[in-house]
Order: sequence, then C-alpha cells, then structure tokens
Amino acid sequence: MIKTLLKISLPIFFLIISSQLFAQSLQGKVSDTSGVAIPGASVQVVGQKIGTSTDGNGMYVLKFPAPGTYKVRVTFTGYVNAEQEVAIENTVKTLDFSLSETKSDLGDVVVIGSRSTPRTNIESVVPVDLISSKDVKVFAQTDLTQILNFVAPSFSSNRQTVSDGTDHIDPASLRGLGPDQVLVLVNGKRRHTTALVNINGTFGRGSVGTDLNSIPVSAIERIEVLRDGAAAQYGSDAIAGVINIVLKKVTPYSFSTSFGQSDSKALGREFNDGRTFQADFSKGWAFKNDKGFINLAAQYLQRDFTNRGGLDTRPLLYSGNPTRGATETEAAFQARFANLKAADDARAAANGLDRNNMRVGNSDSKNGGAFLNGQFNFGKTTQLYYAAGFTHKTGSAAGFYRLPTQTTQIDLSIYPNGFLPLIDTKINDYSLSVGLRGKVGTWDYDLSNTSGENNIKFDINNTVNASLPTGTSPTSFYAGELLFRQNTSNFDINKKHIFDGGFLSSLNTAFGAEFRIDNYQIREGELLSYSNGGRLIGASPTASGAQVFPGFKPANALDQSRHNLGAYADFEAEFGPRVTLGAAGRYENYSDFGSNFSYKFTGKVKVIGDISLRGAYATGFRAPSLHQQYFNNESTQFVGTVATQVLTVNNSNPIVGQFGVGELKPEISKSGSIGLAGRIAKTFTFTVDAYNIDISDRIVFSSQYARERSGGALVPTGVVNQILNTVDPTAQINSVQFFTNAIKTNTAGIDVVLTNKFTLGAKSSLILSVAGNVNKTVVRSVRGSDRIESDPTLKAKLFDRLERSRFESSVPKNKLNITATYNLDKLSFVARTVRFGEVTYLNAIDPNIPANGLPTQLDQTFSPKWVSDFSVSYAASKVWSVTVGANNIFDVYPDKLYIDPRNNETNFNSAPTSSYSGGLDNTSNGRFLYPRAVSQFGFSGRYVYGKIACTF
Repeated sequence: MIKTLLKISLPIFFLIISSQLFAQSLQGKVSDTSGVAIPGASVQVVGQKIGTSTDGNGMYVLKFPAPGTYKVRVTFTGYVNAEQEVAIENTVKTLDFSLSETKSDLGDVVVIGSRSTPRTNIESVVPVDLISSKDVKVFAQTDLTQILNFVAPSFSSNRQTVSDGTDHIDPASLRGLGPDQVLVLVNGKRRHTTALVNINGTFGRGSVGTDLNSIPVSAIERIEVLRDGAAAQYGSDAIAGVINIVLKKVTPYSFSTSFGQSDSKALGREFNDGRTFQADFSKGWAFKNDKGFINLAAQYLQRDFTNRGGLDTRPLLYSGNPTRGATETEAAFQARFANLKAADDARAAANGLDRNNMRVGNSDSKNGGAFLNGQFNFGKTTQLYYAAGFTHKTGSAAGFYRLPTQTTQIDLSIYPNGFLPLIDTKINDYSLSVGLRGKVGTWDYDLSNTSGENNIKFDINNTVNASLPTGTSPTSFYAGELLFRQNTSNFDINKKHIFDGGFLSSLNTAFGAEFRIDNYQIREGELLSYSNGGRLIGASPTASGAQVFPGFKPANALDQSRHNLGAYADFEAEFGPRVTLGAAGRYENYSDFGSNFSYKFTGKVKVIGDISLRGAYATGFRAPSLHQQYFNNESTQFVGTVATQVLTVNNSNPIVGQFGVGELKPEISKSGSIGLAGRIAKTFTFTVDAYNIDISDRIVFSSQYARERSGGALVPTGVVNQILNTVDPTAQINSVQFFTNAIKTNTAGIDVVLTNKFTLGAKSSLILSVAGNVNKTVVRSVRGSDRIESDPTLKAKLFDRLERSRFESSVPKNKLNITATYNLDKLSFVARTVRFGEVTYLNAIDPNIPANGLPTQLDQTFSPKWVSDFSVSYAASKVWSVTVGANNIFDVYPDKLYIDPRNNETNFNSAPTSSYSGGLDNTSNGRFLYPRAVSQFGFSGRYVYGKIACTF
C-alpha cells in the first residue's frame, strides 16, 4: 500500500515542483539569419531586473516574477538589436530571435583606434584584431600571454627560465618591438606596468612591460589589438600599438575548471610534469529599471614546474679538473683523471648528486585574482562606471646549481653535495578605475581616475651567504622588494556633427587632457641577504650575500616619482559613404625630461563594394621608464679567485658620467601603414596591412664594461680601468652596466587575416581563419656618447652582437595561424596549427673570425616549426559542457642547441685544443639543450587536458 502511494504521489509532487520552477518563463534560441547559433548574446527584459546570456548553443531561459506583458531585447556586438513584446502566463513559452548582421562578422565591432562611432574591424581606419572570450577559452592556455601568443600572429610571448624575476612575468612583443612599446588599456583606461625591469639574458632585456597575466581570463569579454602607432591618441608606449582588454558586463553564471599536464617524450626521457589546475567564475547582474550592471569574475591557476634540462657534462662534480704534471705523459694523465672520475662518480651515486641538477623550464606558479566591473545609470545620459582588480601571484624559480667544487660560493658544512637555489616571489597587483560619463548639451564627456600598483617581494631559499662563518649562514633570505605605482586622471569630451547634404557628411571632434603620476621604489632586503661576513677559502674571498640573488642594499633603496600633463585633439570626418579622414595631435610635458608632441593622420576609401583601402602615418614616443632611469643593484662575481663587484648603475651615478652618458631621452618613432580590408560574398572577410616603423634613440641596456686584466693583473692603461679609477681607485668595482639611448631601428612587415564562415546545415557550421605576420627589424645605427664613440673598445661593449640579435632576430620573423572550428549540433571541433618562424642567436664574440678560436656553430639559427592543437567539446545540456584536447599534439620541440664534441664527461684530454671547455657552446655545461635567449614557442612539449564548464 505504501509503495503504491509513493508511486502515485512522487510523480505528482515532482510535477508540481517542476511546474513552479518553470512557470512564467520564456525560453528560446538566438541565431543569425542563416540559422547559426549566437553564444553570449545578451537577453534582457526592458525596464526589469531580469536578464541572461545565451549558452554555447545560443539557447536562453528567462524566468518572470508574475504574468504580464513584457518587452524582451536581444543584443550582440556586430548585430542589429532585436525587440519583441511577449505575454507571459503560467506556462513555459518559446520565443526564438534571428539577428541580422550590421555588415559585420560575429562580434567584430571595436572601439579602439577611433574616438568616433564604433566600427567593425574591416571598416576601421587602422588594423585592429578582435579576440572574443570564446577565442581565449577554447584552448588549454590558461594565462593571457600564452593565449595571445597562439591567437594573434603579430603578438609574441614565451615563458622564460633561469632569469630571476623574468621567470614570473612574461615579456611580450607586438610587431617584433619591445615589451615597453605596446600600451595596455583596460576598458579603454591606461594599465600600469610591472615593477620589474628585465636585466637578464632574455628577449626584452632592459625593458619594462605590463603583466597581462594579472588579469583573470574569466573577466574578459573581448580583446582589441590595435596594430598601429597610436601615441598621438593614447600617449607614451603606443609605438607598436595598443592592447585594449574589455571586461564582461551582464553575463550568466559561468563556472569552469580544467586540469592538464605534459605528456611528452624528449631527450630520451618521458615527461609528465607541469600539472596545471584552473578554476574560474563569472557572473554579471543587471540592475532593475535599466539602472546598470555589476559583474564579478575570479580565477585561480596553479601550475607546477617543468624541467627539460640536460645532464651536466663536466667530468668531475666534487673537485676541479686536474692539471697534467710537467713530466707526466698524456696516457698517465688520462689514467689518473679516469681514476678521479670513477671515485667522483661513486661519491655522487652514494650521496644522490644527479647530473640532471637544474630546473630548465616553467617555474612553479600560483595565481589567484578577481575583477569587479560595473556601471550605474543616472537617468538616460549619465553613468557612473568602475572597475577594480586584485591579483596575488606566488612563484618559485631555480637558478644555477652550485656544485661542491665552487667553494667560494658554497658552505660545504651546510650543503656538502651542492645546492639548487630558488628565487621565490610574491607579486601583488592592484587596480581601481572610477569614472563619470554623460552629456553636457550636445557634447559627450568622460571624467575618470585610474590607479594601479604592482609590487614584487623576493625571498631566496635553499641557498647560503657563503661569506658568513662556516655553518652559521641561514638558508633563506628576504632580498627586498620592487614597487611601481601609477595614477592617471583623464577628461575627454567629444561630439559628432551630422551634416545634411554637401561635401562633408559628418565630423567627430574630440578633445582631452591627462595628468599622470608615476612612483618607483626599491626596498632593501635583510642585512644578511647582501652583507659580507669576511670568510676566506684559503686566500680566496667568498661571495657576499645570498647566492643566486643578493639582496638590495640600503644604498640601492630609493623612492622616485614624476608627473606629466598631456592634452590632445582628435578629428575624424566622413565625406559621403566612401571616404573617411582623421587627424590627431598630442602634447605631453614630463617633469623629468621635458615635452613631446606627436601627431597622426589616417584615411580610408571604399574602392568597391565593402572593400576599402586604408592607411595611416604617425609619429610617436616612449618616455623612459622610472625603472630604466633609477634601477640599480650590486652583485659579486669572480675573476679567477678574486671577488669583484658588478654594478648596475643609474644615469645619475658619476660612473656613468665618466662614460659621457647623460640622462635618458624619450624614444621617438615615425610609422606608416597601408592596407586593404573588406568583405566578399557576405561571409568572407579579409584584412591585409603593411607597415614600416622607424625608431630613434632606442634605450638599450649595455653589456658589462669590465676592468682589463692580463694574467689576472690589472692593465693600468686599459680605458675601462682609467674610467673606473676616477671613482674607485682601490679597484673594488670590476664591471659596470647602464641604460643609454644608443640605437636606431627600422621594423617593417605585413599582417594578413582571412576568415570565412560556411553554413553547412540547420545545426552545423564551419569557420575557417588564416592569419599571418611577416616582420623584420634591423638596427640601422649604433651611436654612443662622444667618449664611447672615441674608443673602439668602449663602443664594442656598448651594443655587441648578442644584444643586436635580441632586437633583430630573437622573436619569429614570421608566424602563420590556421584555425578551423566545426560545430555540429552539440559537438564542437576546433583544430589549430601555428607556424613559428625562424629565430637566430648571435654569440657576443664573433665565432666567424678565426683569431677568436670559437666554433662557428655558436651563431645558431633555429628553424621554423609547426605547433598544432586540437579540442573537442560536447554540450551535454544547456548548462553543462565538457572539453578534452591537446596542445602541441605532435610533441614538437625547437631545434637543440649546438654542443661541442669536446664537451662530454669522459673527455680527459689535457691538450688545450682538445680539452673540455664550457665556453665552446651555449649549453652551460650541457644543462641547457633548448634555446632560452630567443623567444619562439617554448620547449615543454605536448600538453593534454580536460575541462568542464557550467553556464546558467
């Protein structure tokens, strides 16, 4: 009886519950006119706090508080808005929407690059890439720089290894230029740079960039990449272009989580490292009565380190190589050496000292952050908007392994078998932007203030201060902090005049002013992180401070600020439906180096149908960063057994004055572009743009100017010795390096983007895109101070062959991206292959000159490679979807570094021309097998992953 009652009552109960859950609701599908679903479209009830977005299949569900007549509005960027009244009753109604395109492809309307009406990227007067949230989340790359590296052909960025702080902040390039020559905006407002200046042997050495990975991917609606000089519109840094990150607004609840790891074979080993876990959330709420919105997005990302290091090829790990006795035969020497090695190997085996003693790959990283984006509407014309973000990132990266043989850098009582020192960072990033926009008469105004801060704390672990008395050194040190703050205030007004008839159809006029304050700080580390305890190894002094990263000294600490005031005018005129012309000018005055005026002219002519010819000419500038002007530090290096100091000095230091180098000046650019863009047969779009960029007074970070020695003794007549003796007569300083405006470069290239959309049936579609970039940078001239130019030795060290290759050939000369997206009902297949062009490394000393005695293979070109990704997604329901895939599915690696045949652990030859010598190749004793001084596509191999997403 009870069972029968349950059988009857339970269905009735669930029927009642389900009717309550779905009563007074509206559902349907949003698609384009060809029937292809539009995911991410906004579905709003006009005048009510009711709204949602379509899921991956274009479906939506709206629930209503009570029966009645409501107006439903559907919007999506690039499509004409649709509105319809619907009578809601105690039932579930179905209403589909079909949106017609505004002569645009899916979601390709951009606002960057023009202060007039937003346009599609094929109608903009300058080249702009638009990358949607779907583009940035379809593959397994979880941080923004890696996503853009595979999506945008003119963008290049790779993770660095064994490069101190640069292991934790990826340097990025647009059109082959430096990390500090692209301006980053968030919601159109200037984003602050990092506190880190790259001073190690990586791409972007000497530059300061923006940490794009401090912005959670879950917060991003779209990314606009302006590939054109825009300093006249947006100010300093926009020489290569502008990246504008637009945050989400009204969106449904969205959760996703993914897990993946390397599954790779290389170097005769199998790798299953780099385990990565990611979880994110976003939701945007609409306020009642069309009063605005608020969106909250957060992301957590945890990534384990990878290691693709080779085996240490030095024959002995516990003792230095022996020397052949004066009366010893070569055979006897080799036998003695072999016996020493056998004992050394046995000791290493007993103590667990592995020849695979480095971490060459991605650092450990944990990155958690959140962004708030919102707007409150006052009436119909005034809005208060805001965006706030916070990111906390920790990382752990390794330096060079210290072997027991390196007695002046180690305390054998603490680390009898050597140690691998770790540079651990805590990076905090804050930002807050608040603004008010509206109308005064017929003018639109925008008043805003944006503040940001990036700080980096360095903790050095698993290390020692070798100069302290034996056994007394800590193994962990606080080494200090770098901090950068920026506050930017803007006031902009614009007005579009419409003319009836006549030659001029419309004129958009915009004016604006900006006041910015920058602040840069270096904070000292703890005493033992930099001090010298005076310990000797025999007669040899030991190294000061924490090994791998000595702390900042009190003498390095600083707190420097500057301000600048800028004003601009921007005009854009339309002459009928076919011709658009624009002009902009910007004046800025800086408190530390003076003023600059930049200008830009643009034009577009529709030549036939939807095909336009467009072009631009612009001047630009990049102000030297406070980091470049003031960064300084001191480290201890050894010349033979002599401990000497290496200084990075700022331009106010009297040592730099002795080289004749003055204060830094801004970099000045002249750029031009010309291209074709348009649409053929409604579905095929294309953009082809050529560009040329000349930059003078580019800032470089010099090579080390080291004291001249002969047989270990100082050469009194050496020009560097004479310079350094004026400020350091006791010769405590061995080397100096500094920043200076020294080179003139030319960068030329072409960008091509082709896209076609095919409708294959009621439930299937195919989108094909091909995007490519060809780019070449040439250093036209090198010009130092008069003092440097007067001496060949000084000039050769200012900008050597290695530094030249960082500018000319360390990022791919060309890149090609081919992507296919096939949608079939609930399934989606995405395949992508990217061809990364060749990169070239030049040795600092020319190996092609026989007198230098170096292998010519030290100059090395790394051939182009294809890297292919594939993923498949299944929408199990309107709420749930699952994705599996692989990045670099064919497990492709770059070419290996050249290893000299003499450099192997069984080489016991004593002859100078055939003995072991680490200086004969760039592998650092066999431990670096893939290039790290050039930036192609990394060397982690295949990565497999799975992802689950929930949207409701």
